[in-house]
Amino acid sequence: MSETVTDLRTFNEARLRSFVLPREHGAWGILLVPLVTSATVALLRGGALLPILLFLLGSISLFCLRTPVEALLGTSVQRIDTPAERRLVMVAIAGYAAVAAIALAALLWKGNNSGLLALGAIAALSFGAQAVLRRLGRKTRMASQIVGLVGLTSTAAGAYYVSIGHFDTTAWMVWAANWLFAANQVHMVQLRIRNAKVVGLKNRLACGWKFLAGEILTVALLLAFFYLRLLPKMSVVAFHPMLLRGAAWFFKKPRPLRVHRLGWMELGFALIFGVMFVSGFLR
Repeated sequence: MSETVTDLRTFNEARLRSFVLPREHGAWGILLVPLVTSATVALLRGGALLPILLFLLGSISLFCLRTPVEALLGTSVQRIDTPAERRLVMVAIAGYAAVAAIALAALLWKGNNSGLLALGAIAALSFGAQAVLRRLGRKTRMASQIVGLVGLTSTAAGAYYVSIGHFDTTAWMVWAANWLFAANQVHMVQLRIRNAKVVGLKNRLACGWKFLAGEILTVALLLAFFYLRLLPKMSVVAFHPMLLRGAAWFFKKPRPLRVHRLGWMELGFALIFGVMFVSGFLR
């Protein structure tokens, strides 16, 4: 009996958390890795720390705000069933919105950091396009995720901007690099999940040719970034582990898919990328 009560309590706690905390664990990395890498680059160039902390607070609050809002609107997988759940959702919305408003108000005080408004509009547009593509069905699911990454990785340009005080080539390139990495990561994860049992190089090429084309395009862009001196050499090299991992998939033997383990491996790749990418900006 006590075990049943414990199980029910655990289930209820997990259900309540799903109303107030984002369920997409991978999205946390896609949000924070670009923010931290660009913030570090900005600090290496003499940027200010306090605006970065305010931007971090505002970004996390807005990111978390989406979960209870979707629950309230009935567009999320988890639906509100009781008045208590509705109250919890309303409190979460009010709390996240208040924290985000305070952080953004401090950043925008007296007309400062007005460029954040344009950046926010771009992010909102990307999330809107993602929602539209998602509604079109499974065929556009990958496209919706890639488009949504524009908004998530915009934290790279935002953190750099508020710290340095203006947009420059580095701000855009750090954003572009993080989007490129995140897009490859998302595509790799989907490829492995959907084709875990595919055997043989020929069969894997048949089902993964779009991913391979993306890898080739990524290499071409990185070469352009390097020769045009848009990114430091080591920042370009930071993509190598990811690219080698992607190429190796076509030759590996099928293994049982462990989604949890896959998530941790992708987090590891993201951290390696972040450290190597930032090291390119060290003088």
